[in-house]
Amino acid sequence: MLSPSALQQLHAIRNEDVETRGEGAIGPASGRFLYQLVRASSARRILEVGTGTGLSALWLALATHASQGHVTSLDLSAERQKQALARIDAFGLDGAVTLLTVDAGDWLARLETSPVDFMFIDADLSACPPWWPHIQRVLRPGGLVVMDKALAPAQPCREFIDAVLATPGYLAETYPIEEGLFVILKDE
Repeated sequence: MLSPSALQQLHAIRNEDVETRGEGAIGPASGRFLYQLVRASSARRILEVGTGTGLSALWLALATHASQGHVTSLDLSAERQKQALARIDAFGLDGAVTLLTVDAGDWLARLETSPVDFMFIDADLSACPPWWPHIQRVLRPGGLVVMDKALAPAQPCREFIDAVLATPGYLAETYPIEEGLFVILKDE
């Protein structure tokens, strides 16, 4: 269960990111939506692409607590990973999250088939289109992918969204939550 104090801490982290960096990590509505999806699907093997400051990793790890799941979070920035680790440790979730400083495309290409229940993409969205074949291979049947910023004005993810929508066996929809969440179900 997501406690009121955890919610308060998550909101405080978001506000701190906005104040200190001038940019926002995942917003509260998006965080709650991710939490609900992970809990409802009982996802245990979570992959996050784009750790950022660790806020979304916290939402995901808290959601996997009941199922004793695990979050693996990928990012190119060692500095951001360091900040994320401090936040994860402060929540007492250090055993629930593994942070890797790697290129997501290369890492996905080497990953075995079907080990991912749930994937959250909040990285450089223009880099995503070549990942789609790898995502299809690593996502288990019935698994979910959520991509943030699907309604961003520049539409850096349009090519990725078009590729997903053209692929049989996948059901996808964009939800107008904050900057837009594109949700993909592997419907096999």
